[in-house]
Amino acid sequence: MSFETPEKLIFQTEWHDRVASTLKQFYLHFFPSDSSVELIDFNTKKTFLRRSKCDGVVIKNLHIGATFTIFSRSLKIVGFADNNTKHIMSVMLLKTIILLSTDVTKYLGEILQIISDHNFSIHNIKMVKVSHGEAMKIFQLADDQMNSKWVTCGPIVALELMSKGDESKQNVLLSALEKYNFNNIHVLQNDISHYVLSSKRMIVYSLKNSAVCKNCTCCIIKPHAVQAGLIAPIINDIQKANFNISAVQNFYVDFNDAQEFLEVYKSILPDYAAMVSELQSGPCIAMEITHNDKNVDVVQEFRKLCGPMDPEMARQLRSKTLRAKYGKSKVQNAVHCSDLSQDGLLEVAYFFKILDGK
Repeated sequence: MSFETPEKLIFQTEWHDRVASTLKQFYLHFFPSDSSVELIDFNTKKTFLRRSKCDGVVIKNLHIGATFTIFSRSLKIVGFADNNTKHIMSVMLLKTIILLSTDVTKYLGEILQIISDHNFSIHNIKMVKVSHGEAMKIFQLADDQMNSKWVTCGPIVALELMSKGDESKQNVLLSALEKYNFNNIHVLQNDISHYVLSSKRMIVYSLKNSAVCKNCTCCIIKPHAVQAGLIAPIINDIQKANFNISAVQNFYVDFNDAQEFLEVYKSILPDYAAMVSELQSGPCIAMEITHNDKNVDVVQEFRKLCGPMDPEMARQLRSKTLRAKYGKSKVQNAVHCSDLSQDGLLEVAYFFKILDGK
């Protein structure tokens, strides 16, 4: 379906001001011609932010439930402000919810790359454990018929994808994924992402993440790398290096949590403030990393895969490392990894036990 690009789209957003302990509401005006934004105070109708360009705020990310950062403020879209915006966004964006069985999670990086190559953006991802009762609820909510054993035999990956176009794009994507066997990939017909993909901090009845918190290390794909569409290649490189991803989840880390998580660097690195700003600047992907060889010091070996903190140094000394390939600067160096062996479990627990349950 074709239509003229609108001059402006208007969304209802919320921002939790922790300093004032208040919830503030804004109208977000988005201008597709140059991807600029303007914020209008919901109550006073006065301009809060004049029309400006903000990194990461693009049309494919503007949908209900999306969270992004504008000048250090984490805004969440809670609704469409007019019927025109609602209609246009329903036409422009196709949401697809896909479940991957435990049998193909070892190919997660490859699958995500195919998804990306077909112009689907990965809006949300979560590896979950599903009980028989939860499996029945999933298919009841989705009005779907499926063998519940498929999702209860081990951790599965739930994906929320966004793309421009209609449902024919889903068929093309599924055809491209055919080599992984359709029995291992299932598209949910109804949108129940609120149940399948939400963290505990967002909904009481969310599914439990798959973190085992044993012989592991933590890896975070930083917001700038997520926005640059680097989730697939980074995960692909990790799996090809014989590391296992035993838990993966999309997180929005607020300013206070970012400070707490990175506090160990406060008196060590001059870039601490910038690191905090980067971590809370948009969605990140947290992963629990294990290794096929149980005798391997997974923290130290994974650090080698990530490479030196400075991407320029990494490119000179270890050109095949993650930071050498995908990093931009010392702060925007694509991935965070645990530094010390005792930190691996602690950092995994911070995300998958504390933040997911907050």
